[in-house]
Amino acid sequence: MLIKSFPAGSWATNCYVVAAGQGEPALIIDPGQESIPGVLEIIRENGLAPAGVLLTHGHIDHIWSVSPIGRQFGIPAVIHRDDRYRLADPAGSSFAAAREQLLAMTKGEFELTEPEDVEVIEHNITLNLAGLDLEFIHAPGHTEGSMVIRHAQGSQDHLFAGDVLFAGSIGRTDLPGGSPAAMQESLTNVILPMDDTTIVYPGHGPETTIGTERFSNPFLSTGRGL
Repeated sequence: MLIKSFPAGSWATNCYVVAAGQGEPALIIDPGQESIPGVLEIIRENGLAPAGVLLTHGHIDHIWSVSPIGRQFGIPAVIHRDDRYRLADPAGSSFAAAREQLLAMTKGEFELTEPEDVEVIEHNITLNLAGLDLEFIHAPGHTEGSMVIRHAQGSQDHLFAGDVLFAGSIGRTDLPGGSPAAMQESLTNVILPMDDTTIVYPGHGPETTIGTERFSNPFLSTGRGL
């Protein structure tokens, strides 16, 4: 499995490009602000053919570039139904900051449009996309429609966790649509049952493993701060 990533934009959101291998169809996960050059470079260097954009949730820092990428390659965006509304108003549904504040944060670049082709995940489901069997698991708390995306390759699982789980922390629950109770349930029922060897690719910061977080992440061991 080919997994390439880079931090993008003012929020340093991790954008991932995944494929079965070089020269294969590829999926782009969470293309944030200023992510297009990095995505194009990975696609070019590895001879990939973009097949879809996967969104772990609908916050502006994870969906900034979904529309232009979708238009350029003629591919759909995939998001959970409970966060679908965020694609129509990425700024207003993400932060309480005024438009002027967002413009200042994003160097005056603020041209967001709703994707033309959107496919909605209604419930937990496994889909074969771009030759990869991917499990989409609803994990609300950071937003109503937050998902984690799991891929099993032999005995090794890979988890694209969005803003549900970070190395040493979790996603905040105080933004519109966030819920401490829902986050605790997601951590308990979705994250903790996963195998310790599962590699976690978070929405921000370095990759980690479930075992590492089970041992050292205070939010998994005590729920403190939720």
